[in-house]
Amino acid sequence: MIRLGRARWRARIMPRLCASLLAAFLVWWPGLASGQAPAARTPRVVTLAPSVTELVFAAGAGDRIVGTVLSSDYPPQATQLPRIGDGLLFNEEAILALQPTLVLGWQDTPATRALARRLATLNIPLHYVEPRTLDDIPRWIRWLGGQLGTASVAHTAAAGLQARIAALDRHPAQQASVYIEVGQSPLYTLGNDPLINDLLHRCGGRNLYADSPLAAPQTSVEAVLRQDPDLVIVSPDTAQGLSQRRAWWARYGLPAALAGRIEAIPADWLFRPGPRLVDAAEALCAVMP
Repeated sequence: MIRLGRARWRARIMPRLCASLLAAFLVWWPGLASGQAPAARTPRVVTLAPSVTELVFAAGAGDRIVGTVLSSDYPPQATQLPRIGDGLLFNEEAILALQPTLVLGWQDTPATRALARRLATLNIPLHYVEPRTLDDIPRWIRWLGGQLGTASVAHTAAAGLQARIAALDRHPAQQASVYIEVGQSPLYTLGNDPLINDLLHRCGGRNLYADSPLAAPQTSVEAVLRQDPDLVIVSPDTAQGLSQRRAWWARYGLPAALAGRIEAIPADWLFRPGPRLVDAAEALCAVMP
């Protein structure tokens, strides 16, 4: 076997090796071969709440989502996405296996904080998308479009929602009192939820429990009867469920029930801080006394 000297080996082999590596690199990064800057990597997004999933789709970037939580079921395309948790707990290994470039949460929780620490070691950002007023919904859609490369679609969607929100504003001399039922046994309602309270205000209403220190305080039949709301909002799954809630409150003599002022708004519209909250606002404004 003929042994090449080190200098001769370098002179003969290294140019071929470098040429091969360069060719392979240009195949992987073809923009360099033409003198153009390489194209930006398509974002890979994981959403940690169904409302965030809806906002990303509204921004025209649904195809950027590579994973989401079990409750993400709207729009219908979201039901086909891989699942990485239930919204309260997340499978960190499943998330990392999806190779996300961006993770989007809704609220700061112990689970999201733990996940954020893990992601930070890999330089993967986690942002919270938490609308606190109706106007924040189109703002977040625009932001998402800018982050995910769909600014034109997002701007159009946001402008449409903003116009609908602007059309809601009512300024009655007397605001109607509203009780929102979110749990039946025991009774739960919405308290210091700034987004829902903003929605009610725009429709000329006020939340009976807006001053509660809790987001979802427990209440009682006696407390609701004592406060005598002008309107009760429930979220049954069926028309039969609405009839049952009207009859249930009527048995206790609640004036709003006896006057037919118990109305239904779908829970997914009202309790998810996403684009369909504008649908909920329009529906609520339409039934406000």
